[in-house]
Amino acid sequence: MIINHNITALNTHRQLATNTQATSKNIEKLSSGLRINRAGDDAAGLAISEKMRGQIRGLDQASRNSQDAISMIQTAEGALNETHSILQRMRELGVQSANDTNTSADRTNVQDEMDQLGKEIDRIRSTTQFNTKNLLDGSMEKGVAAAVANINTNTAVKTATVSVATDALTTLTDANGNNLGITATDKIEVSYVKDGTTVTNSFTVGALTTAALGTTNGAADDTDTALTVDATGNLLMTASNTGFGGAVNGLTVTVKDSNGNVRTGATNALSSFTETTAAANIQTDGQATFQIGANTGQNIQLAIKDMGTAALGVKDLKVGNQGQANVAIKVIDSAMSKVSTERSKLGATQNRLEHTINNLNTSSENLTAAESRIRDVDMAKEMMSQTKNSILAQAAQAMLAQANQQPQGVLQLLR
Repeated sequence: MIINHNITALNTHRQLATNTQATSKNIEKLSSGLRINRAGDDAAGLAISEKMRGQIRGLDQASRNSQDAISMIQTAEGALNETHSILQRMRELGVQSANDTNTSADRTNVQDEMDQLGKEIDRIRSTTQFNTKNLLDGSMEKGVAAAVANINTNTAVKTATVSVATDALTTLTDANGNNLGITATDKIEVSYVKDGTTVTNSFTVGALTTAALGTTNGAADDTDTALTVDATGNLLMTASNTGFGGAVNGLTVTVKDSNGNVRTGATNALSSFTETTAAANIQTDGQATFQIGANTGQNIQLAIKDMGTAALGVKDLKVGNQGQANVAIKVIDSAMSKVSTERSKLGATQNRLEHTINNLNTSSENLTAAESRIRDVDMAKEMMSQTKNSILAQAAQAMLAQANQQPQGVLQLLR
């Protein structure tokens, strides 16, 4: 018998230490709910888990970002809703003033309301903000390096030789090749609005060519416009000056016979000018960028155009007589189309962001489940392990007491 080394006790002590340590880890995991409490628990799992946590938190913040973006869009769209209502009223006033049952005093009263409505559009433009950020004053528009002149295109009229200098006005046809019926004795009036001023140029057809539409009296060039024709024979009226101030809006061409009666077919065809290139002022790129993902570069941009009277072409719009009111109706129609386009774009972006939020939330949920499988502890399984290790520790403790009693047997030999 050996008493210098109690191997049984040493072995039991080692087992007791192992079981006690295992029990301690079980208790730590059960109390924290985590399988990985330190890198030593699972080094690779910890690295993967932390990366997933970064993605999850990024996705959750991106979802909140998208919600904020929707709030901004709703603010802008709500303001444009009121701008639309104002333009509807302005159009109503234009139609009212275009009726010659009104007296000069009546039209003056109509003009007063028209002026106030224009000022309200500009007030909405300058005061609509989200988190102190202006939305409708053009500061959120995509940048333009150089001012742009607007272009009005007419596809309802065709020239014979694709030239405004050689084709006579009397030879103009519609898109189907039918002659417009303009005669040499007819009178043509070209009206438009530039920077709030209604301009009307008139001349007798005679032997004039299509180029006369770009003149003030059939001979002198109109310094506000430049008339050309494209390769397919469509008429193009380009503003001579750039930016909002130089824009030519509401281009209307009226053809009257020698008795003053309007030639409806020719007038409708020649007046079918639509703005195909909008005027633009020089501006820096201020479009908003929404971070809608957890990683770099996962974003979308939103630009909101200037929604003031100058940009819409209704600044200082006049309806003081029948001619002005007639052109004003077309100008307001164009302005309403611009507002509708902007509202449609805002609505489309909002709908996109709602789907983005749904996707972000789903991705966050799935990543959370994946991260949980790596990082979180299975409570039931860990409780089983803790119970086992606790019993083993207690058993080892009892056996250690027994092992410590074994050397006492040596004393029996001394009797």
